[in-house]
Amino acid sequence: MSGGSLGIRSGSYGSLDKQLQNGVLPIQVPSATKTKPFKTFKEKETFLHWIFKFAGRKKVGLLLLCAISAAIFVWVLYLGKDEVQESYNVPIPKVYDSLPLNNSRSPLINGVQNIRIHNLTYSPVDAEGSEVPPPPSYFLGYTLPAEHPCNTFTLPPPPADKKRTGPRPCPVCYLPVDEAVALMPKVPSFSPVLKNLTYIYEENLNKETEFGGSNFGGYPTLKQRDDSYDIRESMNVHCGFVKGTKPGHGTGFDIENSDLLEMEQCHGVVVASAIFGAFDNMLQPKNISKYSEQTVCLYMFVDEETKSDLETEHGLNESKKIGLWRIVVAHNLPYANGRRNGKIPKFLLHRLFPNARFSLWIDGKLQLLVDPYQILERFLWRKNATFAISRHYIRFDVFEEAEANKAARKYDNASIDFQVDFYKKEGLTPYSEAKLPITSDVPEGCAIIREHVPISNLFTCLWFNEIDRFTSRDQLSFSTVRDRVAAKTNWTVNMFLDCERRNFVVQVFMFCFLKFRLRNLVLENKQKHHKGVLAMLAQMAPPAISPPPPPLSLANNPPRKSSLEIASVSPKHRRD
Repeated sequence: MSGGSLGIRSGSYGSLDKQLQNGVLPIQVPSATKTKPFKTFKEKETFLHWIFKFAGRKKVGLLLLCAISAAIFVWVLYLGKDEVQESYNVPIPKVYDSLPLNNSRSPLINGVQNIRIHNLTYSPVDAEGSEVPPPPSYFLGYTLPAEHPCNTFTLPPPPADKKRTGPRPCPVCYLPVDEAVALMPKVPSFSPVLKNLTYIYEENLNKETEFGGSNFGGYPTLKQRDDSYDIRESMNVHCGFVKGTKPGHGTGFDIENSDLLEMEQCHGVVVASAIFGAFDNMLQPKNISKYSEQTVCLYMFVDEETKSDLETEHGLNESKKIGLWRIVVAHNLPYANGRRNGKIPKFLLHRLFPNARFSLWIDGKLQLLVDPYQILERFLWRKNATFAISRHYIRFDVFEEAEANKAARKYDNASIDFQVDFYKKEGLTPYSEAKLPITSDVPEGCAIIREHVPISNLFTCLWFNEIDRFTSRDQLSFSTVRDRVAAKTNWTVNMFLDCERRNFVVQVFMFCFLKFRLRNLVLENKQKHHKGVLAMLAQMAPPAISPPPPPLSLANNPPRKSSLEIASVSPKHRRD
């Protein structure tokens, strides 16, 4: 096209090379008269020649460049479409997230770095080859390497100690904290059938029910109860806090706004406990990593009486923290019984912490001894479970548990008999090997580990409703709720050994109780001494000196009989 300045038009003048060979360079000379081309030549003109004839000299190069660019663009699009289509026709395998489990320089244990987490599985085409939208992402569990020591870990035989009988802790194979944190699922677990769960609010409570219920949990009829066990994709159920639009606001178990805002900021792991009536002594968790101290929400729910006691013993500043625990005071408690009030945070943590993903509940009498991430990894993530609870150490049958509760006077016998008979009419049978792989019908409910997904949230809502309708003994209603939910969804609960639970929590109830009794005795002695001094000053006379009372004889009062004093405590302070 450089010859454009010389007026060269190769399209109209034939081959330029041939004319150069003849030594003649064709130069276009403008003519005063216009001549029409021969007819035979006009018929032979192509579309390209026609363009060159009428286009400007300097625009021919730009026109060709645009045409070539357009052809290349169309060609690239065509090849790209073929490559995408070929990729969609090939089945896509499971997507794994290979995680670096240890950022430190220390070596990992037996190749744990090879653990792969199954977070997403789907194919973009169906059986007929048509494209389908990908389903939501779900956590599908993981498998430790075959050579990992936890895969070959077995419980050792119990120590041969004849002096010590009864339940005791056993070893548990935990991963290091940093490895457990690295294995935390990035997406929620699958919730069978149920996808959307909402809760019933009633400004004007309808108390027309057959029996049971409360102003806090509502008064669902038996028909509503049966409907709540008909698991569907979207459900609206009773789950406490029925009188307000937000848990903790005019619902009973009311919480200050500043505390509610803090609780809404918990987006990961929550560890919660409760003390009501100043009965238990607040115990600080042990062996908690720095990472957990910074990322795990540790909340202790108390009533006003317990708050006053904590202020006296520990002091409570503006941070509302004592050690690792964040203290939350619950006002306007809905139940007169402290045991029932404790069921609210125990079963309804997903209502109090709406943004949390995982929670660990421990009773106020227990002390946490293992890092929360290690517990979650061992009993939830590694088992691909959304709910985990230990089974009772000696009882597996609900009927036996009911008799044990009556013998220990845990609740009035008539209410226990009524509840068990009601479940029996619904199909409850004694536990037997026919129920395997279910290993027990009776849990030890002092520690609950769970993921907050719709199906596990529904389970704890229905479990709480049974406690609100019948007795507060949650061991009696557990199997009924579990089996009815599982019948519709094939959802299961991880029931691990009681000795494994005793590995990560320890009960110090007796120590706390003796400390409580000793403190009361000291206060009584101080009051008596103070009254005696006042009487002496009033009489203005020297008091009569009397010998001290003789010491108590160990023979007449052996130490073992001191447990009778514990048994004589008022029902308010009676514990399991």
